[in-house]
Amino acid sequence: RAAKPARTVVIAGVPDGRLPDDVMTDILMIHFQMSKNNGGDVEEVRYPTPEKGVAYVTFEDQEVVESVLKKDEHRLEDKRLFRYYPLKVTRYCENVSSVMIYLVVLLL
Repeated sequence: RAAKPARTVVIAGVPDGRLPDDVMTDILMIHFQMSKNNGGDVEEVRYPTPEKGVAYVTFEDQEVVESVLKKDEHRLEDKRLFRYYPLKVTRYCENVSSVMIYLVVLLL
């Protein structure tokens, strides 16, 4: 099994403060487990994080990371959210600083 960083993606654009954190964590987990989102078995969702609107999703298998990254557009949809939210999904890199993540969030 690949190391945890290789099985992790960074999710920017999470609608911060719209729902309780545990509910948003569940919604993210469901989104990234669904086959229509090229997802698979999720090991862990880290949310909230020090970066506002950012979550980290770790999958059981690295192949799922590649599949999720290939999907053109991720739209977070749930009946508890009043609209859909576009998510920016990128490969996790230990060298990515929180400043870079902040800039990505600002561009959304």
